[in-house]
Parts: sequence; C-alpha cells; structure tokens
Amino acid sequence: MPQHVFVTDYDESWNAEFVTERETISEILSDNLIYCYHIGSTSVPGLAAKPVIDIMPVVRDLSAADDKTDEFEKAGYEWLGEFGINGRRYLRKGGDERTHQIHIFSSDDYGNIIRHLAFRSYLMRHERVREEYASLKRQLAARFPYDIESYSDGKDEFVKRAEAEALKEYDSTWDRMYIEARKHLNPRHLSSFVEAGSVAASLLTASGRIFTGVCFDTACSLGMCAERNAIGSMITEGESRIVRLAVVMEDGSLGLPCGACQELFMQLDAAAGSIEVLLDYGSRRTASLDSLKGKWWGESN
Repeated sequence: MPQHVFVTDYDESWNAEFVTERETISEILSDNLIYCYHIGSTSVPGLAAKPVIDIMPVVRDLSAADDKTDEFEKAGYEWLGEFGINGRRYLRKGGDERTHQIHIFSSDDYGNIIRHLAFRSYLMRHERVREEYASLKRQLAARFPYDIESYSDGKDEFVKRAEAEALKEYDSTWDRMYIEARKHLNPRHLSSFVEAGSVAASLLTASGRIFTGVCFDTACSLGMCAERNAIGSMITEGESRIVRLAVVMEDGSLGLPCGACQELFMQLDAAAGSIEVLLDYGSRRTASLDSLKGKWWGESN
C-alpha cells in the first residue's frame, strides 16, 4: 500500500519522540556518534508537518555506521543506503505509515550537515516563511494523499529557494567548532603516566580559522589543557587573536576554561575579555570571557 501523506498541526510531543529515539540511536552508534540532531518540519515549533520524526546523526566514520545495519533493523528500521544523496545513510521506520527517518552523515560532510541546520533555523526565525511552507504542504497533502513522490516534488522549488536564503544568513561557526572538538575527543592512555584526549577545545580566530587541541594529563604537573594546545597550533600558524572558544568534555557537554587558560588568553591579547565562550551547544548560549573571570590583574599594565 502507498504511503499515506497527511499534514497535521504542530505537536509538542514530537520533540519527546525525538529524544526517545535519540537514546536508541546513541546506544547503537556508541562512540562513533558525535551528535544527534532533530531536523525537518517536526523540529520547528509551530510548523504543521507530516508526523514523521527526522533525525540526523553525525558520525566519525560512515563505514563503522554501515556495520550497524543489523542492529538498526532489530530496532525497526529499514536500511536503504544513500537513497539519492551522496554520502548519506538513510533509514526509515513504520512502513507505509512512516514514523521516523534517519539521515546519517559523516562529520566531514559539512555541506549536508549545515544545509539541514540552516533550513531548520530559517524556519524557526521567519514566521511568514513558516506559514507559507505549512500552507503549501497542506495543499499538496490534500492533492496527493497517497503519492509521496508528487508531494515531495511539489515542495522542491520552495525548499531550494528557502534553503538558499537560509544558508546566506546562518552562522555555522559553533556547529563546526563543536563537531571539530568532538571529532578529536579520544580518551586514551599513552603510557603508565600519561592520559590524553578526554577534553577537546576549538577556538575561532579573527581571520575565521578554527584550531583544535586536546588535553593530556601526567603523573606530575607537566600536563597541558586542551585550550592551550589549540593556542599552540594557532600561534604556530601565525595567528594570535581569538574570538570564540568551545571546550568540550568527554560526555559532549561544554566546559569552561580553567584559571590558567584564562590567564593565557588575557596575556596573549588585550581584547581577550570579549572572547565568546560556548556554554551550551543546543541553545547556543554563550558568555564573554570577561563575565567569567572578573577583573584581571594585568589590566593596569
């Protein structure tokens, strides 16, 4: 039987459904998973949509994700490979009355990752566009209730136009910084005395480049914070002005620079107090370095 196409008002339970499914996906992909995003219309508050939860896991290694086919199938998913988009792994659940769709991308595939996040953000920010999209989808669903191909083709021009506008205004910097830091997280023992990789830091310079470093801890005071290793890479490449910082912990949460790192930032650049520090990736909540450290002793000099 063909898939039934119907559009309903936004339902707050959609986000809860995403959170539940994210737990299953996280268990299957394990350490290969960098981040799991809720995308598509059900991720946009207030937007009418087909009640299908679209999920975008970003992974370190696509081939390792391919090895999880059987586990996804046990969880109720049909594995369809790229299914028309190079570099994607597409899975769907629910048969003719589809309930979930997964779109897995490699962490290096910023083109596909950012276009999905930009489109989602654009719909969240622009009520007029959101209402226009909802109206179009309702019309198409009424016209093609059992023809998903025609329904999708009818949206194509609108989506391409909106996506182009979305990419113009979307700031993907925090996404790139967070993903780069997560890619380099790799807790490991280097010797009986040295552990490394449990914290990663990404910093953005004034020129727009991103530098990343990981911590290493020793049996005495010879270790180095991730932030300072990222600074070392930056200085090696001839730069010294930092505008953004993300410190990512082993569990994917955000951390704050320690006192020693804050001191180095301030000694390195008199304007370092204005560095934006990422506090929460999901909400993009930030704070200036000044607001974290208080008055700096070197300001009088």
